[in-house]
Amino acid sequence: MSNPLVGIIMGSDSDLDIMSAAAKTLDEFGVANEVRIVSAHRTPDEMADYAKSAEERGIKVIIAGAGGSAHLPGMTASETTLPVIAIPIRKSESHEAFWSNIKMPPGIPLATMPENSARNGALLAVRILALNDPQLARKYSDFVAKQRDEVLDKDAQLQSKGWESILNG
Repeated sequence: MSNPLVGIIMGSDSDLDIMSAAAKTLDEFGVANEVRIVSAHRTPDEMADYAKSAEERGIKVIIAGAGGSAHLPGMTASETTLPVIAIPIRKSESHEAFWSNIKMPPGIPLATMPENSARNGALLAVRILALNDPQLARKYSDFVAKQRDEVLDKDAQLQSKGWESILNG
């Protein structure tokens, strides 16, 4: 997309299966985004350049996903004044990526989503962008209302048919 407002970065192509949910969600809301592989460990200079140049390129929010030691989100946050949203990627029993992201030092804020929750990261980016975009704010309000209506509809079905009927199908 041209003129991306959200940068989606990940440490490796092995993270794309999780991080693609962020791109799909932003596309649903019509928010221009770019997707890049930027490793904090293998391409540290490129990572720093990406973070430092993001604002001048029109990026408003960065969503950064990484597994393992997960330094990409925090290091990106240290190189920019833009909001950075961390997506800790969990592919094993370890919660290392999550712990790495929530233990940021004072002065380097990093919004950390639940593990593998790239969709929620994108929704937070939409909320941030909606602060200055009334049309996007309306889209987000419609999304929230739709979720509410779906829950109320399911509850009405549950109340009228009973839980066994809903569970069995």
